[in-house]
Amino acid sequence: MKKLLNTFFLLAFSLFFVTSAQAKDFIFGVLLVGPYNDHGWSQAHYEAAKEVEKELKGVKMIYIDKVNPADRPGITIPELVDDLIDKGAKLIIANSDDMKDGIKEAALEHPDIYFVHISGDDALTGKAPKNLSNLMGKMIYGKMMAGFVAAMTTKTGKIGYLGPLINDETRRLAVSAYLGARYAWVNVLHKNPSKLHFRVNWIGFWFNIPGVTADPTQVSQNFFDNGYDVVISGIDTTEALVVAGQLRKQGKKVWAIPYDYKGACSIAPDACLGVPYFNWKPGYKHFVEMAKSGHWKQEWLWMEPYWKNINDPDRSAVGFIPGPAMKPEVKRALNNFIKGLASGKIQLFKGPLYYQDGSIFLKPGQVASEKQIWYMKQLLKGMEGQSASK
Repeated sequence: MKKLLNTFFLLAFSLFFVTSAQAKDFIFGVLLVGPYNDHGWSQAHYEAAKEVEKELKGVKMIYIDKVNPADRPGITIPELVDDLIDKGAKLIIANSDDMKDGIKEAALEHPDIYFVHISGDDALTGKAPKNLSNLMGKMIYGKMMAGFVAAMTTKTGKIGYLGPLINDETRRLAVSAYLGARYAWVNVLHKNPSKLHFRVNWIGFWFNIPGVTADPTQVSQNFFDNGYDVVISGIDTTEALVVAGQLRKQGKKVWAIPYDYKGACSIAPDACLGVPYFNWKPGYKHFVEMAKSGHWKQEWLWMEPYWKNINDPDRSAVGFIPGPAMKPEVKRALNNFIKGLASGKIQLFKGPLYYQDGSIFLKPGQVASEKQIWYMKQLLKGMEGQSASK
């Protein structure tokens, strides 16, 4: 009997100890716009959060995925925030531009909770409460690399860009890809700039919503059917690469460049030229540590690549993984291009550059400021496709 009682008290003490330890965990919540395993944008966020949970002692991550009107009709961001707070979250990260208004509303309702909005600018413009910060990686560089590789590879001189919805962010990323392509075409291959065709087709959201967006599979197929032999993806999911992989199996010489997630090439490696990806771990870790310590400081943080090694998982917010389909000579040229970007010898956002309507974006010799790049008003002259929604 005594032995049985001792065992009971030992189990009770262990349960109390574990429960108490869990109660002391710092919990942060993540709202993911897509599925946590989408091989794209949301998976990059999910895996970064799991890495932070693993590295920081006493930290736990909880999440809600598929936070979008198609998967959760009628559900608001503040309602989902309330759910995360009820589960103990003291910091909440909202991972999509279209959560901007909802996460600001939630931050105003919960001044004792910390918030991070990915890709927004409310902390920059002064519209955010003090408990709300913004975080983004400087993917302009990753897209420059994608455009560079596309131009070095294309046999037809026709590059397609699969765009999501149209806003400042998506315009600046499409523009960055075009500038990288133009640099390779003119400065490395020494070809006539008028022979480079760079077209952007938009689907209407970050991923396919049947009946709402254009079908990204069909848009990608249309590019290839019309002689575009490289398609750069700007959406969260991998349809462009899937289609390219299918066509490769039919003997077609086509390629694609996916987006967001470092493991995306695995979908169709023989068609994948590489992937510009976000590494959210350094930014997540930064804000989790600040919130956990209670030394919160509002920030608008647009994080650079770590130029000594853009694929350093601990330090670089943006990277580029060369794909299996990239030829060795293209890889060598890409490495030189990256060195030029790192040193500042290659400056693509430098005038003269003109918007699509012919108005001046940058005067001759003028280098764009961060704000000029962030608030990209139109696509550039030389690009095909819409600059604004109809």
